[in-house]
Amino acid sequence: MAKDHSTQKRVAIYLRVSTGEQTTENQRRELEEVAARHGWRVVALFEDAGISGAKGRDKRPGLDRLLKAVARRDVDMVAAWSVDRLGRSLVDLLDFLRELHAKGVDLFLHQQGLDTSTPAGKAMFQMLGVFAEFERSMIRERVMAGLSRAKADGTQLGRRRLEDTDAGKVAAILAARATGTGVRRITREFGVGVGTVLRLTLV
Repeated sequence: MAKDHSTQKRVAIYLRVSTGEQTTENQRRELEEVAARHGWRVVALFEDAGISGAKGRDKRPGLDRLLKAVARRDVDMVAAWSVDRLGRSLVDLLDFLRELHAKGVDLFLHQQGLDTSTPAGKAMFQMLGVFAEFERSMIRERVMAGLSRAKADGTQLGRRRLEDTDAGKVAAILAARATGTGVRRITREFGVGVGTVLRLTLV
């Protein structure tokens, strides 16, 4: 007897490979078999072929369409082969999960055995949040430590000022201003910002 579609979980499958030589066929077949075993109904398939997981949503059209379907609540669950199909870090995964949870959509990851529709999966989601915050903190610490080392070594942080890179242009700007040339005209002629001209000429 056929199962009533109204009671079946609507699943969207997301597939991704990093290079053009790879194929998503194995991922698709495995996930469709999982859906069949669980009695899920696959209602959509989204794919990003030959696209790195380091790319953002704006560079991954399949992921973008998937998240739009999630926003419309067209699906009850997203199924993917592995966490690295979604992104390159724990933070990426947690951000993705939060978008899904905001719409009441669950996530199934085949290789990790993660199913957020189960009690164990929900507990795992809470743990992921803890580890993702730890990852964010470690990144912040590494960045701040790098900046401190650079400053201690005498490295100038941020964009170098024109005075330090092009004395000739500075002299030309000062000369133009001394002859009464307007600030706006100077910015156009020398390709510098208004703030730069004012800083040079108001010293």
